[in-house]
Amino acid sequence: MTRREDGRDEIAGLLLAAGGGRRLGGRPKALLVYRGRPLVEYAVGVLRAAGCGRVHVVLGAAAGDVRKRADLSGCALVDNPDWEKGMGSSLRAGLGSLAGTDARAALVSLVDQPGIGPEAAARVLAAYEDETSLVSAAYGGVRGHPVLFGSAHWAGIAASATGDRGARAYLKEHEDAIRLVECGDVARPYDIDTEDDLGHLK
Repeated sequence: MTRREDGRDEIAGLLLAAGGGRRLGGRPKALLVYRGRPLVEYAVGVLRAAGCGRVHVVLGAAAGDVRKRADLSGCALVDNPDWEKGMGSSLRAGLGSLAGTDARAALVSLVDQPGIGPEAAARVLAAYEDETSLVSAAYGGVRGHPVLFGSAHWAGIAASATGDRGARAYLKEHEDAIRLVECGDVARPYDIDTEDDLGHLK
């Protein structure tokens, strides 16, 4: 990972890209096309542009096709065989893959939110202080993605991440410790979940 110019410890990007697109007719979200390339490729670029030197990508649905069709060179690819159990399993797999690195925090983003670009991700990353940091982007004061988890929280998050709730339960329990960073002026936090949402990709 690239050491940050201000000398603070390293922050890894963690992209959750395992979803099968059930409400999109079974089209894996990672392979939806955005700006001429697979969505997963675009999302990795956002994390890199924000300042993450190391990027881990959690794959699940059609992982083999994603490897073949998307340029994920330089990324650590993490297979989640339990991806159908929901985002919680991908978050656990991703945090587990970072445990043996020198990362002191993870900047977590979702592959199906292309309206959140490098500006928002960089703002959240810049709010990192140390391994106890909990930072979240906010939109009109409402917590959203990306989120930054200092490594001191990884075990607790992994223990509570179930189903599609991800880190929601852990964050609710530690709400007073979360630093919100307003990003509504530079990003739009829509999800690509249904056929109607595909209009956002044009």
